[in-house]
Formats: sequence, structure tokens, C-alpha cells
Amino acid sequence: MREIIFDTETTGFDPQNGDRMVEIGCIEMIDRIETGRTFHCYYNPERAMPKAAENVHGLSDVFLSDKKLFADGAEELLDFLGDAKLVAHNAQFDFNFLNAELLLCGYKEISRFRMIDTLAIAKSKHPGAKLSLDALCSRYGIDRSHRVKHGALLDAELLTQLYIELTGGRQIGLGLAEESKRQKDLANMQPTSQRAERRAFMAPREHHATAEEMERHKIFIEGIKDPLWAEI
Repeated sequence: MREIIFDTETTGFDPQNGDRMVEIGCIEMIDRIETGRTFHCYYNPERAMPKAAENVHGLSDVFLSDKKLFADGAEELLDFLGDAKLVAHNAQFDFNFLNAELLLCGYKEISRFRMIDTLAIAKSKHPGAKLSLDALCSRYGIDRSHRVKHGALLDAELLTQLYIELTGGRQIGLGLAEESKRQKDLANMQPTSQRAERRAFMAPREHHATAEEMERHKIFIEGIKDPLWAEI
């Protein structure tokens, strides 16, 4: 199964208010293993970067001024995404911006049926806990010491590790593999017609009281005073 773990950086919180996507980072994973293929791109948003947003990701107007427009790289991004499931943390946010950018340059929206939201998964596993990417990385022991500011590809790398942990960890397939092997071994077993080995038993030893033992028993019985059986 092919999945793309991705993250975006933007100029703000709502594309309906004119905010734009300025960075996207994607990591390809097949059968829960990173393939090494990634997609990363910065985009000129054609608008000023609010200071609050720049403080989060560090992407300034000067840095983004010579970057391509989203429309100029949309086809390349769509080719990388293909028809894979798309995994993001608070995925509704990232999907809103990605689809808004696609619509602006004449492409169809990406179906939300392809969306996997790690925030929703974490909420069901840890109700009431802090569910930011930083908090969840701390919970699962994922090293984020190199994360000074938000960055789409860096956050996608952290999210890839978190997604694996949230969905069972690296060992998720071992139990299934062992069970499959056991079933295969059982199927390959051949019935046997060999009868169980019979144990040899010794014939019971004959036993009866001797005349002397019978006489002693008689004397013992006669010596009992007022036996109960005498009243019958």
C-alpha cells in the first residue's frame, strides 16, 4: 500500500481569506516503509508574509520572492502524489490549502476520502492529552531536537515516525507473519497411520489368605465384644 505523509506551511489559517501555501513536503511510504522518495517545494505566494506566520516557519518575503508559483509546479506535485492515501496532522487544514491552490490553477480537488488524519487517530488513542506534533513526539520518544522552526519536509519526517507509532509501530506485521507461518506448517502436516505403541502390562499376581491367616482372622473376630452384626 502506497501512502504519502505530507505537511504544508502557509501565510495564515484560511485560504478563503486569501492565505496561500508557501511550502509542501512529502514522504513516500510503501507497506509502512519509507522508500527514500520525497517531494519538497517552496512557492511564491504572491502576497506579503504576515510577521506571525514568518515567526512560525521562518519563510520571509525575500526568501520566497524568487520561488516558483504553485501553478508552475502543480503537475509535478500531482504526479508525485498519484492516487496514494495522504497522511497529515490536522489533515483538514492541509487539504484545505492544497485543494485551494489546485482550484486556483484549474485542477480538480483531491478527494477527502484519501485523507488520513493523525490528529484524529491520536485523539481516539489519547483523549484529553496534548495532541500537537511536538507533544506526540515527546510521548512516543521521537527525537525532534533538530526542529527549531516549523518546516514542511522536516515535519513530514517527524510525522512519518509518529504515524507508524500511532498505527502499531514497526513490529505490527510480525504477529501476522508468525500466524501465517503456523497456518502454513499445519497445512503441510501429513496425517499418520502409525498406531500408538501399546504398553506391556504385567499379569496381576494371584493372592489369597493362607490357612494361618484365616485362623488368626477368626480369633480376632470372635474377640470383639457385642459386634454390631450380631444384632442383625
